[in-house]
This record gives sequence, C-alpha cells and structure tokens, in this order.
Amino acid sequence: MIRIGLRDAKSHMRRFVMSIIAIALGVAFVVGSFCFGEMLDSQIDSMMASNSDADVYVSSSVVKTDDDGEPSGTADDGKVQYEDIDPDVAGTLEEIDGVSSAKVFYNYMGAVLVKKDGTAVNGGGAPTLLLGIDAQQPWRAAKLTDGHWPENDREIALHAGAADQSGLKVGDTATLVLPDGPEQFKVVGTFDTDAAQMGASLVAISPALARQLAVETNHTDKVGTIGVYGDEHTPLDAKAQEALAGKIRAALGSTEQVKVETGEQARADDAKSTKEQLGFIQPLIMVFAVIALFVGSFIIANTFTMIVRDSMRGYALLRSVGASPAQVFLTVVVQAVLLGVVGSVIGVLLGWGLLELIAQGMNQMGYALSGSAAPSTMDVVWGVVIGIAVSVLGASIPARTAATAPPIQAMNETVNPEKPVRTRGAIGIAMMVFGALAWWLAYGLATGDGKPTPWDAVNGMDSVIPMALGAVCLVIGVIVAGPALVGPAGKILGWVPDHVFPVTGRLASRNLARAKRRTANTAAALFVGIAIVSCLGVIAGSVKASLNDVVDTGMDADYAVRSASMTTALQDKAVKEMEQVKGIEASATLRQMYGVTVGGKDVPAAITQPALLTTIAPPQVQDGNAAKALEDGQLVVGQSLADKYGWKLGQRLELKATTTDIDEAATAKAQEAYQRQVEEQAGKLQAEARQLALAGDADGARSKVAQAQQVVEDAQHVDPQSLVKTKEVTRSEQVTVGAIVEDYLYVDCVLVNQQLANKVSDTSWQMLDQLYIKAAPGTDLETLRKDLEKIAKPYYTIAVMDKDEFKSSMASMVDQVLAIIYALLALSIVIAIFGIVNTLALNVSERTKEIGLLRAVGTSNGQVRGMLAIESVILSVYGTVLGIVVGTFAGVVLCAVYADQGISKIAVPWGQLLLFLALAILVGLVASVSPARRAIKEPVLDAVRSE
Repeated sequence: MIRIGLRDAKSHMRRFVMSIIAIALGVAFVVGSFCFGEMLDSQIDSMMASNSDADVYVSSSVVKTDDDGEPSGTADDGKVQYEDIDPDVAGTLEEIDGVSSAKVFYNYMGAVLVKKDGTAVNGGGAPTLLLGIDAQQPWRAAKLTDGHWPENDREIALHAGAADQSGLKVGDTATLVLPDGPEQFKVVGTFDTDAAQMGASLVAISPALARQLAVETNHTDKVGTIGVYGDEHTPLDAKAQEALAGKIRAALGSTEQVKVETGEQARADDAKSTKEQLGFIQPLIMVFAVIALFVGSFIIANTFTMIVRDSMRGYALLRSVGASPAQVFLTVVVQAVLLGVVGSVIGVLLGWGLLELIAQGMNQMGYALSGSAAPSTMDVVWGVVIGIAVSVLGASIPARTAATAPPIQAMNETVNPEKPVRTRGAIGIAMMVFGALAWWLAYGLATGDGKPTPWDAVNGMDSVIPMALGAVCLVIGVIVAGPALVGPAGKILGWVPDHVFPVTGRLASRNLARAKRRTANTAAALFVGIAIVSCLGVIAGSVKASLNDVVDTGMDADYAVRSASMTTALQDKAVKEMEQVKGIEASATLRQMYGVTVGGKDVPAAITQPALLTTIAPPQVQDGNAAKALEDGQLVVGQSLADKYGWKLGQRLELKATTTDIDEAATAKAQEAYQRQVEEQAGKLQAEARQLALAGDADGARSKVAQAQQVVEDAQHVDPQSLVKTKEVTRSEQVTVGAIVEDYLYVDCVLVNQQLANKVSDTSWQMLDQLYIKAAPGTDLETLRKDLEKIAKPYYTIAVMDKDEFKSSMASMVDQVLAIIYALLALSIVIAIFGIVNTLALNVSERTKEIGLLRAVGTSNGQVRGMLAIESVILSVYGTVLGIVVGTFAGVVLCAVYADQGISKIAVPWGQLLLFLALAILVGLVASVSPARRAIKEPVLDAVRSE
C-alpha cells in the first residue's frame, strides 16, 4: 500500500505544486522565526562577551525605594533596580590581592556623530555611544587597528563601524553634536571589536570628557557597576573569576552594601534581560507562521480532495480485492507525508535564504549583525515535523472519505451531493451573534457611561475580556457558518454578473453553490488575512487621524522645531537664537522634567510658558484658567491624571524632585586628601633620594628625584572633575492645582512654569524637547522658515517642520510598523490565492464532462473562460468582503477600547478597503487563467466520453 501511495503521489505531482508552495512558505516562516531568534541571541551573547569584558563586577545591593520605603525601581520587565555605587570603591578594590585593576567606565549616549559629508550618522536609528577610553584606561575587548587612543579632550578614536558609516579616517576632523552644540575633534585612531554593534556608532573619547558628559546627563558621579580585572590582557576562566569574586567578598566584608558577581554571571544576566526586551519579535513572526500554515491547510485539503476524487475508482478496486479502509487511508497519508517532506525541505532552504537576505539588508542599513543565520538541526527537524503534520492534517478528511466510501458508490463517476449545511450554519451564526454582542458590550464599556447593561457584575469587567471573546467567536463562527453563507452570498455577489452575462454569470454563481464546503474553506483562507489587514488599517488610520486632529484643531503653531535624533535634545543656544528671529508673534518651549513626583506619584511633568496655552495651543476643554494658573505658578493637570488619582481643582499637592548637586564640602575634602597624598608620595621619594645620595648611589638618587617630579607633574594634569563629589538633594514645594485640562495634548501630563520648576529641580534635569513658533500676521512663512533653518543648520540634528511635516513625523512610526506587518501578511494572502486556483482546478476536474457538453452545444472558449473568471471573482470577493466587514468591526471596537491611549478619533480607511475589493477582483481574474486554460485545452470528445 505504501508503494501504491508513492506511485499515486508521483502521478499527481503537478497537482501538488501549489500545496508544496503553501507548505514551503509556512515552514519558511517557522524556520525563519527560530533562526532569527537564534541569530539575535547569538548577536546579544557575542556583544555581551565583547562589551562587558570584566572578570568581576561590583555594584550596589541597595534597592531603590520610594518615600514609603517600598521598592520603586521595578522596571517594565519586573526586574528590581538598585542604587548606583560610589566610584571611590574602585580604589578599595585595587588594594585586594589578585586584583590587577578596577575600572569605572563612563559613557554618554546623547551625542550624534556627523559624517564627512555633513549629515548625521543614524539620525533616527541606532545611537552614537561615546566611551571613555585612553592608553591608561583601555577597553580590553577593543583592538586598535590604526593610530592611537585619545590623549586629550579634543581627540577621538572611531570603531570600525562608525568609521565606515561616517566616511572618516585617522587624521580627519570630526564633528560631534554634544549638549551645548557641535564641537570639533581630531580622529587619532580606529579600533574594532569581535562582535558587531548592531548599528551603534562607538566613539572613544578621553575618560575625563566621558565622565563630565555622564555626570551632566545622569546628574551623579555614581555608576551602576565597577569592572574588576584579574589580568589586564587575558580574561580569567569561570573558576578563576569565582575565586577572585570570593576574595573581593571576603575583603569588603558584610558591612559594605555591595553585590559581587563574576563576569560570566553579569553577562548572562544582561543578555537574558536584553533578550527578554526583544523577545516579542520571535512570537510575532510565529503568529504569521501559524496564519500561513492555517491558510495553507485549506489548500492541502482541496488538493487531496481533488486527488481522491480522481483516484476514487482505484480505491474502490482496492477495497473490492480486499484492502481494508485503514490501508486505503494509508495510501493517501503516504502522499501527504511525501508532500510535507518536499514542502518542508524547500521551506527550510527558503527560510534560511530569506534570513540571509534580511541580515544583508540590515547590514546595508547600518544595523550590522554578526550572528549566524544558518538553521540548526533542531530548526530543520521542527520545520519538517510541522510541515508533515500540517500536510497530514489537511489530507485527513479527504483520506477518510476515500477509506470509508462504499466500493459500489466509489465506482460511480458522478459527484455525490454535499451533506446539508443548515445545522452547521445555525451553529456558526449563533457564534457570530454572540461574538457581535460581546463586541457591542466591549464598545459600550469603553465609550458609554460604564453601564451598558442592567447587570453590575457585567458592567464592572474589563472591556478587553469581551473584546477577546468576541474576536474568537466571530472568527470561528464565520468559518463554521461559511458553507451556509455561500448560497446567499453567491446570489448577492452574482446579481451583477447574472444581469450583465446572463448565461455565464448564472452558471458561475450556481457552480459555486454546488460545492459549498470547498468554496467556504477557500474563502476562509482569504478571509483570515484580509480581516487582520483591515483591522490594522482601521487602527492605523485612527491613530494617524487622532494625531492629525490634535495638530489641526489644537495647535496654532506654524512651525515645530525638534531634534531629528531620538537621543539628543534641542540646544538652548539654538532655541534662543530662533526665538529672536524677526516675524514671530509667539513661541513656547516644552521641557521634560526628570526625577519629579507630583502628589507622591511619578507622573510626566513638563515646563512651558503661558503662550503655549493662550496662543500656540489653547485648550478647548478646561476647568479653571490654564494660562493664568501657569503664570501664577500653579499646576496645570491633565484630565486623565486627575481622574486616576482623584485630584481636584484647588487641591494642594507636593511637587518634589530629588536631584544631584555638587557637594562643596566633600569636594574640598577630596581635593585636600589628594593634595596630601601627592605631597606624601613626593616627600617619600625625595627622602629615599637623600638616603641614596648619602650612601653614594648618585644614579639611584637621581632616579628617585625624577620619580618625585613625575608624581607632582602628574598631579598637575589630573582631571579636576575626578575629584568633584556630589550629593542627592531633595526639594519640594506645596502647589495648588490651578486648572484641569481635558485636551489630548495635555491629558496625561502636569505642566509647570520655569520659575516653579527651578525651585525644585536643577536645569540639568530639564531636557529641552520641542519649540513651537507662531508667525506674526503678514509674515512670509517661507522666509521665516529659511531664517529658522539657517540657525538650525550648524547643529545638524535640529529639524524645522511645518504642520504637515510635523503630523507626518508623528505618523511615520505607525506607517513603518504597518508596512512590516502588511509585508508578512501578504504571504498568507498569496497562499490564499493559490487556494482559489486550486479550488477552480478541482471544480474544472469534477465538471470535465459538463464543460465538454457545454462546448459541444456551442459554448465558446471565451464563455468558458468568462464563467470560470466570474466564479473566481465571486469567490475572491466573498472572502474579501467577509474579511473587510469583520476586520473593520474589530478595528473600530479596538480603537474604542484603547481610546485612553490616545485614539481619540475613529477613522475607517474607505479608500484602502475599496482597494482591497479591487485587488480581490484582480486576484480572481488572475487565478482563473490556469484552470480556464486547462478546461478548454481538453478535446471535446475526450471530455464527454464515458470513462
């Protein structure tokens, strides 16, 4: 029976082609998902091994707490955060036996490297990272390839990736955009690391400058960790690391509130955390893999239905000569296994190839990956197993039909009528109604007064629950009820063809109704992809419409000025110059405040001027006078925050900020201690020189004197910043809530004026984010723009945008994400198109004699083509309409459920949905070409003859 199955598979190999493609695409997604995850893990592991190269790491074990003593450092991933550690601990660590050095590495991520052609490197992508490295404090994992490390604050060395991206080389003058604006540096060296840096531009600067920038940014001289090295050049193995960590723990004792980890432990923890943050990527790809395989299973089922129908007489003969139903079932399953193996192998190779292309594309875009894209043995095994499993599942129902059909019935060449679909239709429609009611409830809970039903228990539930339940019921309900909907849908969608093409149109709509299950299964494959695309289209359209509405109705500014880089702020100097440009009626800045709590709550706080609330973007719905409240030094609170925390107009709240200031007393003490240390060391060397001179060792005495002079000279060149000590200072003010604003622009933040902000927060804790400018009446906007851009040009990263550009910049992220998802979903829709071709081919196969008779009585080849084209178009439009209706409904409800996330306006992209319908008609026409060619290629006499 296995040989019979293999022989049948060989004879039907042409009909397997589309199923093989479907399996290959689905398996390619699966293998690609696994491979991409492994490549990303490999990249992260190699980066951690290269970038975090210390043998032991010492950090604070003190958990960050809030005013009530509760842990306040819990990040989004659930990890507890710890206080920073004093860098002076490094001196203590270096005195421990077995420690070669203990290093405090400072870095700064708010800079932008400028290319040789004057444009920014990675303006909106991976960051430019400045690292404090020099010959005295090298990075063990970095290897100089040319030149030398920086020797002063005006020299830099570039990582190989940064050099390639910028076009700079040793000897060139480079520009770095720093907090105070662009500054010039000389490139004195290039270096490389074993691992690619995923697009980040690494720049080595002097440790003194790195510390200065880090302290200004982080507002403290403390650091997260101190790296301890047992050997300056050779990494210790795991056993030696643990031994060194044990010595450090013993030396520090229990009184020190520190945590000591081996380098292996620290790297593993950091890698795990990074992988968890990027862990959404692999499941996302797997979702599309499941969709593709789900859609592909319909094609496989139709393919084997066709094969079983063609081979039914052969199976009947096998049953007649004694073959059992199980043996007949086995012959079909053997073909499915062969199909799965072939499709899976192609899918593995396709997934590997696609991932190599993705890796190459990311390298070209500046996001270099050094991890391997090759699939592992388990990736191949899983891909083949999944491909075979889907093939066997798809073939199981046709195989059961072949195995259980009575031999006499199987001998009959006519197609047996389908079983009634009324019961199935009733069940599916009931599920659809229940799903629609669940979505109505979710919509009511999200948009109504909170009481859409008479039952308090129902009204109190989270709207996400009925949303998810409704989605499951509606999708499954549509698939279950599909066969019962084919007849009515065929009549409705076939009305136009029936009247335009009376003969071929009527035949086409009736032909689809003769195989309701098959038609419904094919339409379901298309329905799933179109539903998801339509839902995402509504969400994306609503998000962009909401953003546009905020700008169009809530903002009267002619220009918005912001940094084109995600890692840099606007420079105060540039903003002050812009505000002095002739032709400006009003301007207002928006500064983000950090380390601030309001009423004991960690909420977004921003600094602005009354002009924002009177001229630039006056609020439409407010309780109190927001502009006057801001001018009087009161709080302007967003409505959502007021609702969340129960804040009322006139209520007194504590505005508190914990900042880091210079500790004058500690700094003076540190300077005195250093000076005393230098004097003692120089005095000791001079005393030794005198003793050597008295002993007659003139050369030794001169050597000691030279050493003493070197100690004094080194002290004169020490970085003063390294002796600056800081302390945490907490300031607070009791402030009145002067206004509560409902407009979306202000709904989730607290606004204060500059005077109030400066009472509790240092200016270094205030990041200048945006500048809004309104032109004076009669001002030429183009001239004003040119004047603003002239000021912005020397800063490289400052973008001047009009309203349309501002809206476009806010919506660009939505479009980028949507483009990726559409590209992934496109493959599932392509698979669904193959399903339409397969279904038409099966219909043609079953109606060979019928089509032959039509041609014999005078039906032209064009009419046969037209009939099949109309069938294909109706089938394609049917699946598309179902997807559009359900997907649009889902998008509207989702937008309502998540309205508090900023989706204030629901926008259905009708143009996009009409485009889907037009594409459905085109898909139907294209899908009908091959089956129609096969139908008219058969000679009439051969088609009508009895088999």
